[in-house]
Order: sequence, then C-alpha cells, then structure tokens
Amino acid sequence: MEAQSSSELLLSRKRKRESSNRETEEGERLGKIPRCTVGLKHPAPFADELVPDNKPYERVNMEEAKRGTPHRPVRVYADGIFDVFHSGHARALMQAKCLFPNTHLIVGVCSDDLTHKYKGFTVMNEDERYDAIRHCRYVDEVVRNAPWTLTPEFLAKHRIDFVAHDDIPYSSAGSDDIYKHIKEAGMFAPTQRTEGISTSDIITRIVRDYDVYVRRNLQRGYTAKELNVSFINEKKYHLQERVDKVKRKVRDVEEKSKEFVQKVEEKSIDLIQKWEEKSREFIGNFLQMFGPEGALKHMLKEGKGRMLQAISPRHSPDSSPTREERSPSPTFRLPFFTKTSPPPSPPPHHSGARGYLISEDDDEDDEDDEDDKN
Repeated sequence: MEAQSSSELLLSRKRKRESSNRETEEGERLGKIPRCTVGLKHPAPFADELVPDNKPYERVNMEEAKRGTPHRPVRVYADGIFDVFHSGHARALMQAKCLFPNTHLIVGVCSDDLTHKYKGFTVMNEDERYDAIRHCRYVDEVVRNAPWTLTPEFLAKHRIDFVAHDDIPYSSAGSDDIYKHIKEAGMFAPTQRTEGISTSDIITRIVRDYDVYVRRNLQRGYTAKELNVSFINEKKYHLQERVDKVKRKVRDVEEKSKEFVQKVEEKSIDLIQKWEEKSREFIGNFLQMFGPEGALKHMLKEGKGRMLQAISPRHSPDSSPTREERSPSPTFRLPFFTKTSPPPSPPPHHSGARGYLISEDDDEDDEDDEDDKN
C-alpha cells in the first residue's frame, strides 16, 4: 500500500510539473520583453574567495522572504553535480533565483571524489563543472567541494535561508531523502524539473550512437589512441566513411539527375505547346491561302476572267439595220483601172480576193448580167 501511494504521489507530482511547464512555456511564447542588455560582465565568485561577513546570522522565514526583505537579500542555496551543464540545470537555477523578490543565489558543486563515490563517473571534471556554474547568469556565488548532505554547521557558515531543489525524494547515502531534515525545518523551496533533458539522457544518446561519434571525431583529426579505438575498428570506421561518401555521391547524382529530368520535361512540355501553337497558326494560314475558299482560288478565278475577256472578240449588237435602212454602197471600182482610188470606207465583209471591195448591190448586178447572158 505504501509503495502504491508513493507511486501515485509521484505520478500526480509529474502531472503537476508537466502542466506547470506547459503554462510557463505558453507564457514565454506569448510574452515579449523590451530590448535591453542584461548580461553580466564577470563570472560569479567562489565563496572561499569572498570577504567573510561577521554580522550575526538571523534566518528569514518564508512569509518575510515572499514580502521582500529590505535590509538584505534572501540567501537561497542550490546544490548538484552539474555534469555536462545543459538547459535543465539552467532552468532549475533560474527558478531558484526567482523564488523571492530579492534573492542571492548560492550554488554548491560536489567534488569528483564525492560524486564518483555516491553517483558514478562524470564526463567533466570538477574544475570544468565549477567553471560552467560560474558563467551561469543566475548564479551569485559558487561553493566548491559542496557536501553531499547539508549539515546545520554548513547552513550557518554560508548564512543560508532556504534550500532549492525539486520535491521528488532524493535517496542516496543510505537515506530515503537527503533533504528530509531541510523540509522538516521549513527551509525547503521546491523547484520543477525540466522533462526530456538530463545528463543521463545526453550520455545515453552518445552511447547509442557510439560509432557515429567515433567516426565524427576521427574525421576531425582525433587519433584512434585518443578515442581508445583498436586498429581493426579504426580501419572499419574509415571503410564505412568511404562507403558513406560513395553513397552520398550516388545520392547527389540521383538528385541532380532527377532535377535534370524535371527540367527537361518542363522544357519539352513548353516546346510541345509552342509547336502546337505554331502548327495551328501554319495550318490556318495554309487553309486561308490554299483552301476551297482561299485567296489563291479567288486570284485564279480573277486571272482566268481577265484572260477570257482579253482573248474573246466583242459581241455584235442584238439588232442589225434593214436593207432599206442601209446606206448605199459605193460603186465597184477596181483599183488598177483608176488612177486615183476613192477614200476607203469600212467594208462590211471581206471577200476572198485581195484588193477587191465588193458590196452587196454589186453582187446582185453581177447575178443579173449572168442571167442575161444565158
């Protein structure tokens, strides 16, 4: 029953943390702040390098701290390992800094010996971890070689009013919760963990993709000895890198060929469309010129009509004058019997003999003479 109740308590706390994280993220997204320079110019000092304060130590209670203490800032202490310092650490320190209106944040960092004894091997050594915390903007003071369990003497020495940490029980060093006595004394100020990011998660990613990171560092100039890689594995990683380069080249060629094919298809479509437009225009022009009702046919008809009109003779008038209406024809005279020939007149008919002009009256006289002879 106790295990079930503790698990339910942990689940409810996790839900509260998730909801509070969502609210803070939404507030950060919606709210905007004016542009200003708020960064510090110097890292936080170490506690053992500061001038000691000889004033009597009087702790501030929670109500006074929330109202704001006019005579001095509230001294809040937060401790941890802070290995591979990440955004989860920074957010926890930010929450501790913002607990009260006027806060002086002291951060304790455990040494390598103490950390390796109670938690395990670290990626960064203690000096690197100290320096990382010093350059966090929320930190006012850093305590090196911080104790694993807080004692009253340590709290009094550093004039600590409250201890900030997430409220999940932290079992270590033979205790179910190393902050239990701090909670009972009313000096505990809870903060929220950032889900999805932790030092263990980062190390898990590196171990999971070990080969990728080894090959990455070999490319960057690290030797196999520095990476603790055997000769055979080194050759294997180099071979894998060459194979990957060939694959990347093939992939690049495929992508370029696809782009080329797409460009050719687009250009071919444009050419086909232009060819169709030109062909339609050519066919239309051809039909206008050589079609059944085209311009060429009209030109041929017009030329044929002109040719026929030029070749064919003029038509005679419909009504011809009668015999009585005809003008008397001139007398028949042979040109070689007269010295002077009369002026020529337009003959109505041409005879077969050349040089003779014979009228119809003369023809009738000739016929009468022939009858008399007979």
